[in-house]
Amino acid sequence: MRGVVAERVGPPEDAPEAVEGWPLARPFTIGDVVISNRVVQAPLAGIANWPFRLQAQRHGAGMAVSEMVASMGVRHGNRRTLDMLAIDPRETVTGIQLFGSDPSAMAEAAVAAQEAGARMVDINMGCPVAKVCKTGAGSSLLADLPLAERIVAAMTAAVRIPVTVKMRRGVTPADARPVEAARRFEAAGAAAIAFHPRAAAEEYRGVADHAFTADVVAAVAIPVMASGDIITARRAREVMEQTGCAAVMIGRGALGNPWIFRAMATGLPSTRPDLPGVVEEIAAFADDARRVLGDRRAMHFMRKFYPWYLAGEPVAQADVAALMTLEDLDEALGRLRDLAGSRPLASADRLN
Repeated sequence: MRGVVAERVGPPEDAPEAVEGWPLARPFTIGDVVISNRVVQAPLAGIANWPFRLQAQRHGAGMAVSEMVASMGVRHGNRRTLDMLAIDPRETVTGIQLFGSDPSAMAEAAVAAQEAGARMVDINMGCPVAKVCKTGAGSSLLADLPLAERIVAAMTAAVRIPVTVKMRRGVTPADARPVEAARRFEAAGAAAIAFHPRAAAEEYRGVADHAFTADVVAAVAIPVMASGDIITARRAREVMEQTGCAAVMIGRGALGNPWIFRAMATGLPSTRPDLPGVVEEIAAFADDARRVLGDRRAMHFMRKFYPWYLAGEPVAQADVAALMTLEDLDEALGRLRDLAGSRPLASADRLN
């Protein structure tokens, strides 16, 4: 499957100017790819398809990364896996994230991602989910650094686009060797690292300690993107200043809140609209989702998002629960518009 590389690289023409001196507004580079600002949409399994990425970029993300794609699925020509490589022509800088433990299969999948129009290809070394780790992929690669290094080298040799690594600190806190891992990946050809300072065994418990991120930044010459518990523009700036990282990567903080990207990229207050505007954003996102997934799969896909978008809005929990039971996407969107039209509106200016 061959996609189309977007001609436009950077924010929309109507993007607001940033607060003077705002550090996340500056461009940076990964390999030979220039990224318009220092806010990156993180890869999110089962979520970051092209409608989600396009939305993130439309709202100000300088770069977006796909959900993780199985290298073996690409090798064996699985239709649904190949569909996950699709890149919409309106996307700007998009990376495709791959997972697997076989260097040759990962290299083949990297070539397929390049042919689909990816501007870079990312290796998942962070997923802590058992069904991924038991195959030797995801964060389990951090327990076998020689294999992980061979994967980076094989992919780097196979493609012209930059190869990046998204990694956690280690499998467990006790066996973590993030500085050694980062140095080995850089030596094998990685053009950048996205670093989450929790170990895989910690999943999302506790607090992301970005002192570990600072250690990784100091150890390598390639850009390091900081990931973990960065959910406000103020926190993004703090992490950049404390670690010296090149960019921040936003995942869970953007679920139901794509407006966070513009706030982080500019330092300006969030432009999150009132409830009718939120509902229209959901509707636009759902329209793209049905184009790539079809009506029924899009209906199930959008159920993930209703609670995220409606958190903090003047919508009763019973109404949110009812949305989750509707079997028709248009009926759900109609119900949302009814709710938006019959209830008091939330504030139009919420700060991040």
